[in-house]
Amino acid sequence: MTPAERFHDLYEACYPRVLAYAASLVGRQAGEDITSETFTVAWRRLHDDVPHPSLPWLLGVARNLVREMRRRDAQRYLLAAEEAQRIAGGAQDQAGDVAAVVADRHIALEALAGLPESDRELLTLIAWHGLSTKEAAHVLQCTGATLAVRLYRARRRLEKALETAQTSEPSQATPARATGPRPAHCEGAPA
Repeated sequence: MTPAERFHDLYEACYPRVLAYAASLVGRQAGEDITSETFTVAWRRLHDDVPHPSLPWLLGVARNLVREMRRRDAQRYLLAAEEAQRIAGGAQDQAGDVAAVVADRHIALEALAGLPESDRELLTLIAWHGLSTKEAAHVLQCTGATLAVRLYRARRRLEKALETAQTSEPSQATPARATGPRPAHCEGAPA
């Protein structure tokens, strides 16, 4: 396989997920720029540094580019609404009152917004981007054991933030839940 063919396959397989990750961190427009820079780095390092599977490495590159951009521009994270909704127990499970779904989403967003940036990033890598704990550890440049502890603590902080958000909104008929079925890729990680 030629380098151009390998890069084409890498790009086709990973571009949507790298873009989704970058956009969840900095918004769609800046996310597209970060994604382009990420694949530029991948092209330059195709022979030397790009491992297989490539997605964790690409997300690590994207993460570093975002950190550099934030140092320069001091931009803030945008909240990942789908992630907050999933962690809150999935408002879709409560098929019924549209107002309750909207209220649950608001509570989940408020709880996620109250978490430290590192917790939000970790939770979105695992749940929204579907990375395994090993892959997320690679992106965050830490060991699997460290990531498992951080994930456990982030989930506990989210549960407490959800409880706090729910008690500050006493008129809500249907509270958001912080627990629920965990994706198979989270099996074995502390709950």
